[in-house]
Amino acid sequence: MNIFNEPVLRSELQQAIGELGYTTPTPIQEEAIPCILESTTDLIAFAQTGTGKTAAFGLPIVQLTDENSPVTQALVLCPTRELCLQIGRDLESFAKYLKINIVTVYGGTDIRKQIKELQGPSQIVVGTPGRVIDLINRKKLNLENISRLVLDEADEMLSMGFKDELDTILATTPQDKQTLLFSATMPKAIANIAKKYMHNPYEISAGKVNTGSVNVSHSYYMVKASDRYAALRRIADMHPEIYGIVFCRTRRETKEVADKLMADGYNAEALHGDLSQAQRDEAMGRFRKRITQLLVATDVAARGLDVTELTHVINYNLPDDPEVYIHRSGRTGRAGNKGCAVSIISPSEKGKLRMIEKKGNAEFAYCQVPTGSDIYSKRLFALADKVENLQPDAELLPETVEQIVKKLDWMPKEEIISRFIALEMERMGDLRKLSADINATGKERGNKGRGEDRGNDRPAKQQKNKKRTDLTYTRMNINVGRQDRINKGTILGLINKHLPKKSVEVAEIGIKDHYSFFEIDSRFEKDALKAFKKATYNGVRLRVGRD
Repeated sequence: MNIFNEPVLRSELQQAIGELGYTTPTPIQEEAIPCILESTTDLIAFAQTGTGKTAAFGLPIVQLTDENSPVTQALVLCPTRELCLQIGRDLESFAKYLKINIVTVYGGTDIRKQIKELQGPSQIVVGTPGRVIDLINRKKLNLENISRLVLDEADEMLSMGFKDELDTILATTPQDKQTLLFSATMPKAIANIAKKYMHNPYEISAGKVNTGSVNVSHSYYMVKASDRYAALRRIADMHPEIYGIVFCRTRRETKEVADKLMADGYNAEALHGDLSQAQRDEAMGRFRKRITQLLVATDVAARGLDVTELTHVINYNLPDDPEVYIHRSGRTGRAGNKGCAVSIISPSEKGKLRMIEKKGNAEFAYCQVPTGSDIYSKRLFALADKVENLQPDAELLPETVEQIVKKLDWMPKEEIISRFIALEMERMGDLRKLSADINATGKERGNKGRGEDRGNDRPAKQQKNKKRTDLTYTRMNINVGRQDRINKGTILGLINKHLPKKSVEVAEIGIKDHYSFFEIDSRFEKDALKAFKKATYNGVRLRVGRD
């Protein structure tokens, strides 16, 4: 049964989605839409980003909304401003022929405009947790009458540190509402939310939980840490039509890699937390229009970026958490397209790669870093394909063609082709300098360059189970906490950013409302105090001191 053609959906919705080009439902839509329409049972749905989740919950929510009642009847929570706007636009498209108002509320913009919109009919509200809490506290958003609550990309919201906000929002909503939780992975925190706030939820899944898309191929290149950037360049050179995201670990690394790519003539741009919202919107706008081919970003900065035609996701550094890798790779291979998830690793990261293979059910293929000769060949064959398939411009003056043919008539065909190839090679630049083999092997872990590799590939990490008994730790306070959207991952990220070439062991991390603390390997105590002297976070001057 094709639910898009069945009377299960109102004629107004069928007309709207028909104009949007919806013909065949995706697996998650096929399962979720009837389930939501026909029952008030809570629902947990597992599906990767890009599988049609918005329509899966959006179409039934729009259909079940009472046009004649102005009160807020449904709330959709999502992790980022970009995703909030995207969902809002999609819901408005679905409701094109219905009198339903959809209001989007998110941070980084004037709250007064959003308050004004909420004063009118606002049957469906789409928002980010922080702004929703703000509006609730101001008594401008009333959730007493909602009958449906959607948690979209719930795992992302939890990984961004929104657990307390979700708890607060869920506690203010009616007990008898229907809760619809959509997630790509199933971390323990999701299970805890389901247990605490959902009632005998029905589970559906479009594919296996905690696994990547079947349309994505996974590969890796192994080089010394000092050759990461060189490897990235060669990968980009090998794929001149590349359109992808390069994931880095820290803001600092993101800026450095993007600056190098731009200086070397690539259409690249950085996306990181130091950008203003206007700068971020401009950068993402250029990327969506493909003016920018490579967007260099951190995981946090890239969240909510909804682009369906990415050819590549490149891990400049492997994430520590396999679920983060699944999220990254899920950004390509969407909407039936094929995608490539590429990782650049050092020999010391082979273990981490195998862990991701096991937990993410992804099989990695080893690739040799291409040489200049490989890149020349790939690009020249691509040029030959273009020439073969090119339709000449009918406006081209016949006498001009005739004159050029006569001018080159003395040369054999092979000679003409050779000279055009030489001209193209000259345009591509001197790739012969890329002939050096930068591929690394596992044996190089103990070589002379080991110290350099360790400095770049073993960042600050938290000892999750117990402290190392061979180390002493110093407890340090930092003047930002839960109110500043700080979580444990952010603390580790700050340490990595300001001690970029240190392998620092971090023991306990605690997040309070107005401050946080962490226990750091005492050998790096002075380094940390010095490094954080001029540091800031989201405009707040950081103050770090011994407890």
